[in-house]
Amino acid sequence: MAHWLIKSEPEKWSWEMQAAAGAAGTHWNGVRNHLAKLQLMAMKNGEHVFFYHSNEGKEIVGIVEVIREFYPDPTDETGKFCMCDFKAVKPLKKPVTLARVKATPALAKMSLLTSARLSVQPVRDDEWKLICKMGGV
Repeated sequence: MAHWLIKSEPEKWSWEMQAAAGAAGTHWNGVRNHLAKLQLMAMKNGEHVFFYHSNEGKEIVGIVEVIREFYPDPTDETGKFCMCDFKAVKPLKKPVTLARVKATPALAKMSLLTSARLSVQPVRDDEWKLICKMGGV
């Protein structure tokens, strides 16, 4: 199974809001970048995804699970973009900040650093394991 990272501005959709959605989860829409769309289209049910607070906080704060694979995003008037549904799995015991990721040589090639503006990113297995360890999960 693949691993991923999605970014959300906490003032618009925070980890706390995601967790409050419970087992039913919620959709994650608004992607308007073609590479991010392709990442969403590659996600499979059951895969785990880091939940990252962008702009404010700039840290990985939790893990969500894909519970519905890509489907059309009704907020997209062009009909070109899609969305997935996620449910919260667990928070990281200790959020992993962007500064900490940057300071970790083993994470130097992580998409979070090399494709910083991309809102949906793949995460390699070694990166996943290290971030989980850093976050106490």
